[in-house]
Amino acid sequence: MGVDWERWRTRRRSSHSWGHRVRRQPENTRDMPRSYVPLPLIAIVLILVLAGCSAPLPWPDSPLHDLPATDPNWRPPESLQEAMEAIQGRYAHYDVVSYEEETEQTTLRTMVVSYGYTEFRIVDGKLYEIDTFCRAEQKLNQKGVTSLFRDAAVQAIEPRETEVELTFRDGQWHIYRPPTPTLLGINGDPALPLPMDPNDPNLTDPDDDGHPGVTVELDIGGFMKAELYITRREIYEYYLTLNSDGNLYGRVVDSSEQFVVGATMRTLRQQSNPDQIGDPGMNPIMLIRVDDSLDTCEELAAVRDDLFPATPDFQ
Repeated sequence: MGVDWERWRTRRRSSHSWGHRVRRQPENTRDMPRSYVPLPLIAIVLILVLAGCSAPLPWPDSPLHDLPATDPNWRPPESLQEAMEAIQGRYAHYDVVSYEEETEQTTLRTMVVSYGYTEFRIVDGKLYEIDTFCRAEQKLNQKGVTSLFRDAAVQAIEPRETEVELTFRDGQWHIYRPPTPTLLGINGDPALPLPMDPNDPNLTDPDDDGHPGVTVELDIGGFMKAELYITRREIYEYYLTLNSDGNLYGRVVDSSEQFVVGATMRTLRQQSNPDQIGDPGMNPIMLIRVDDSLDTCEELAAVRDDLFPATPDFQ
């Protein structure tokens, strides 16, 4: 059963509008709003079913990026308190998550690249992490196929504070950010599995475009365009290490869920939930320390090339 679009638009007109500002972090982490983790909107690869005539491109070499090694002469913080003090602060965020799915037509491979900010704060003797994201883009392994996920949908999601775990082993401090399930495009209990009803009354419109869920724009060869509407239950974990340069490097683990609410083309109205590939080198995360004054998406975009490596792509 498809989406009842008229019912959706009628219901939406009676609801409030969503904002799209990047908000400064609340001073008290205990009062922080609910959050969002990096957006891997994988459902867009369904369009590749229509482009099966082209051979799928192979993965680029692993690792995607050579993460800096720590200085062997550097002396890391000696205590947990010193480690928290060394880590606290503001960072520019960059991560890549890689997915693969086998279909009857082809092998679908996707790299999702996310940009934003991550902040660490010490509250009551504990270290908390807060993510704010600016942009999520996708790289596909099919020639001539592109997708666009609107920045407004990412920037409308408010961050959530998460207590992280610190451990010292092998001469380095390791930071673990546990999973915090977060719903996108639908209201409900994020601790429960993602609802799978295209007419669910709890559907929302985070990108404020009049369609339920999050809209992904699709383009094939410049002659065929379509839109896909999806919801997601974002579930991420970060494994990070404090480096001698003051930055944090590591890997992302993703176990998110997604549901295709509808699409402008009947062919796209099918479910897809690709698995993350297990190679840590294909799922890197870099948190680069920045000044507190750097806090807008426009400012981050202006210095992106100074902070992060070139975006990986299929060749």
